[in-house]
Amino acid sequence: MSSNVDLNQRPPYDPVIQAIADYVLDYRTSSTEALDTARNCLMDSLGCAMLALRFPECTKLLGPLVEGTLVPQGSRVPGTSYRMDPVKAAWDLGAMIRWLDFNDTWLAAEWAHPSDNLGGILAVADHLSQRRLARGEAPLTMRLVLEAMIKAHEIQGVMALENSFNRVGLDHVVLVKLASTAVCAWLLGANRDQLLSAISHALVDGQALRTYRHAPNAGSRKSWAAGDATSRGVRLAEIALRGEMGVPGVLSAPQWGFYDVLFSHTNKDLATKAPEQVHFRLPQAFGSYVMENILFKVSFPAEFHGQTACEAAVRLHPLVRNRITEIDRIVITTQESAIRIIAKEGVLANAADRDHCLQYMTAVALAFGDLQAEHYEDSFHQSHPIIDRLRERMEVVEDPRYSREYLEPDKRSIANAVQVFYKDGRSTEKVEVEYPIGHRRRRAEGMPLLEEKFRSSLATRFAPQRCAQILALCKDQAALEATPVDRFVELFVV
Repeated sequence: MSSNVDLNQRPPYDPVIQAIADYVLDYRTSSTEALDTARNCLMDSLGCAMLALRFPECTKLLGPLVEGTLVPQGSRVPGTSYRMDPVKAAWDLGAMIRWLDFNDTWLAAEWAHPSDNLGGILAVADHLSQRRLARGEAPLTMRLVLEAMIKAHEIQGVMALENSFNRVGLDHVVLVKLASTAVCAWLLGANRDQLLSAISHALVDGQALRTYRHAPNAGSRKSWAAGDATSRGVRLAEIALRGEMGVPGVLSAPQWGFYDVLFSHTNKDLATKAPEQVHFRLPQAFGSYVMENILFKVSFPAEFHGQTACEAAVRLHPLVRNRITEIDRIVITTQESAIRIIAKEGVLANAADRDHCLQYMTAVALAFGDLQAEHYEDSFHQSHPIIDRLRERMEVVEDPRYSREYLEPDKRSIANAVQVFYKDGRSTEKVEVEYPIGHRRRRAEGMPLLEEKFRSSLATRFAPQRCAQILALCKDQAALEATPVDRFVELFVV
């Protein structure tokens, strides 16, 4: 036999694909902590979506691709009157949830926002519930939505633990697409073969580059990229349910597979290894770990690596607000990941550029004692030149302990410290915050504030009576789990 031709022997599905499929099909959620956290995540994600509807740059992208399209039993988009096919509805809700950079976060070798998957999950579940009712069948309940969220969080989060996509220039939304595809296929009733096919297509798909998150190209695409990914997950799941064959060796195929094409230079320690040694690493089995340890953005709509810097700056604000012009320099001590992705100097071109700048968010919090989404807008930035003057005086340094404990499984800290030095030689104390208020270690402190964040976000969209109705249901775990999905989504229709 010639050695110059490929051996056309179809392989079994790559082990990672099989592990994801088996988890989605077989895992039964028993963790009350995971279910309770998923309920809080549901509230927070929908609250973030309601807040996004205040911004025309977001709302201009929403709605059917063809104006006036009517979709019977179509998915409703919370906070709007749209009823569309599940693919576009998933795009819209996913974009809304992510728009303000205010939804939950997962930090590891890769960072991500697992609640981005709710766009696909809720769109599919709402459509299926309406279709089941039309057939005289029982609708899906919100318990299933919570279980789907736990599974999507787990897939995205465990895949992120030791697999760094950003180091090869790929955006983390590849994991949104992967998780949404798997979980939405499960919701749609996929068997194992269909689920394997769907997951393989999510990996063979073209993957987004991270360039729209970094200088000099940072821009608003990062606000809708997750919506695009969860929407694509719905589409790929639907294709697989129609019987489309899968691509079993999509990861490991020599030359043409994901590993060889996109992942062979993922880390310095892998760069010297043979191609067959480069693969996804799963350090633990899938369960409910990620949902139980998810990070909530409670106080600030800002990239998560800078959350504790903002909190430290807010604490310093009363001490420096009357001495702003006397500041000589500001030292921000942080972790390696923050330096790599959000520490930048020079002109910031737009709101999306600013909310991914450690120095900008710290400067605003220091000067004004708060940080809100409006503070990233051009009008605010142009009206307050003090922000850039403070940025010019900032030094960003790494603390190796911060970088180390950021990756330690029993800590997962996201530490920052801020210290201000004045021209007269005096200085403030060095204010250090190791765990943001949305961290698992600060759950008791954070959850009342997360609930208030949800209450305030609802008030931007609904009348007081509707707000009270939604809030009461979302606070009642048993009642929420028993609620039909179509009735839940109906509460958010305007």
